[in-house]
Amino acid sequence: MNYLPVLLLIGVVILICIFVGRLSEKLKIPSLILFIGIGLLFGEDGIGNISFDNYDFVEVACSICLIFIIFYGGFGTNFKAARPVLGQATVLSMAGTALTAGALGAGVYLIMNGMFGAGAGWLECMLTGSVLASTDAASVFNILRSRRLNLKYNTASLLEMESGSNDPMSYMLTILFASLLSSSSYGASDAVILLVCQLGIGAAVGVALGFASVFVLKKLPMTVGQGGTIFLLAIAILAFALPQIPSLASGYAMVAGNGYLAVYICGIMTGNSGIGRKREFSKFCDSLTGIAQMMIFFLLGLLATPSKLPEVMLPALLVFVVLTVAVRPLVVSALLLPFRVRFNKVLVVSWAGLRGVASIVFAIAATGIAGSGGMPYNLFNLVFCVVVLSIVVQGTLLPVISRRADMIDTSGTVMRTFNDYEEDSGIGFPRLTADENNPWCGHALRDISMPKDVLILLILRRGEAIVPSGSTVVETGDVLVAAAPEFKGKDDFSMYEQVVGRKHKWIGKRLRDLSLPSGTLVAAIRRGGEALVPRGDTIIRENDTIAVLRIKDVASVE
Repeated sequence: MNYLPVLLLIGVVILICIFVGRLSEKLKIPSLILFIGIGLLFGEDGIGNISFDNYDFVEVACSICLIFIIFYGGFGTNFKAARPVLGQATVLSMAGTALTAGALGAGVYLIMNGMFGAGAGWLECMLTGSVLASTDAASVFNILRSRRLNLKYNTASLLEMESGSNDPMSYMLTILFASLLSSSSYGASDAVILLVCQLGIGAAVGVALGFASVFVLKKLPMTVGQGGTIFLLAIAILAFALPQIPSLASGYAMVAGNGYLAVYICGIMTGNSGIGRKREFSKFCDSLTGIAQMMIFFLLGLLATPSKLPEVMLPALLVFVVLTVAVRPLVVSALLLPFRVRFNKVLVVSWAGLRGVASIVFAIAATGIAGSGGMPYNLFNLVFCVVVLSIVVQGTLLPVISRRADMIDTSGTVMRTFNDYEEDSGIGFPRLTADENNPWCGHALRDISMPKDVLILLILRRGEAIVPSGSTVVETGDVLVAAAPEFKGKDDFSMYEQVVGRKHKWIGKRLRDLSLPSGTLVAAIRRGGEALVPRGDTIIRENDTIAVLRIKDVASVE
């Protein structure tokens, strides 16, 4: 077989996707939909005229790509920021997914039979609802990152945790109804066993591998060149594969754990540990997950046949409207309002329930189990259209709705939520605020004594950005952006955030009165959207976010 045309195609597609990704930033539309468009362009009805219908290959390829996307999503989840919404995320991922499947299945039944006379049975409709019940981690992570959406009230953390953990329930319901459609002997007890194993085995493997990976990386520190990154990628693959061994060993498919859940939990534990070289891993995985997202959505576009989509386009549009306008808002409201969640947060969470590749993978798996002959409509094409509509409409309008709902947090960045790390350039850019007690106020920069390797690059003054010269006089309220050499001993200390809750023992205490362990220092305090440089007489308040510096080995620090 001549692989040259395939290699040329892969190279050309990746290059096109890169340029299209840059274009999406200017057009303010999700890049994922453009990747799908490229797949359609190269497909059977496009200029490429590539006839491609290998559903098994797409299912395997998408599953492998999702491993890295979900692991990196977990790795970048700031668990301390997400902890306050853990209960909400758990309720949404379990009860929310089940309620969505049931309500959407009923909606599909009414649409298909009441409006189109398709003669769809309840099992077929409930299968469709189950396939579309889970939100998609790849889509949610991509939209939040690409649009830099930092949302108030830990909403970004809630969305990422929900999308990363709701696959087991959707998968269990999909297998249940697909098996019933195939006339296999599948009862209620099997469904219970499947759900318990999906959650229990998946979570257990994720926790065990998370502990193991952190232990190894702390005991045997490895750089990228020494295999640290490859080690974590291997752990991610193992986290996906190991939960499924019990089913292979026993021959009973119901006792398999959910690999995606294990991957996500393992990623969370690894990313929130004190291991070093996270920055290097982040840079590598940014590129890897970018390629994975390109490949997933390109393959989905290549697999779809546009000439066959019109027959399901109108039903898909109605299913999308029912899901987005009725089912998702009602389910989210019913489950989150008991937590006394603000209405604007409920609104954004409702709208941000994007469907994506997980639903399409489940649709392919369901078709393989139930067969396509018993379905009165093409399940893959229907789900594909709903996913495209979800990414286009919900993904495009999410920033607008977030702003209209006053849910944009201008005091931070979503990259903090995702635990990202700055580029390692050797130069840092600290920010200095000239308050009324600052001795620099009223003096020109040339007259201020500062280290020779520190340079004031920029002054922010009353909404204006000023490029300073030596004669520029510092005024009260100025924010000075400096350039200075970064500290080199980064592997010898770790930084973590501590949120001061309502009953925290530090509330009302001065920093100098805190009994902190040796080698531990409060480095910064974030309060009401403002970053404070702490002093000994600074008093801790409720809802403060405290950045704590912990030095591992003082003697080794430069």
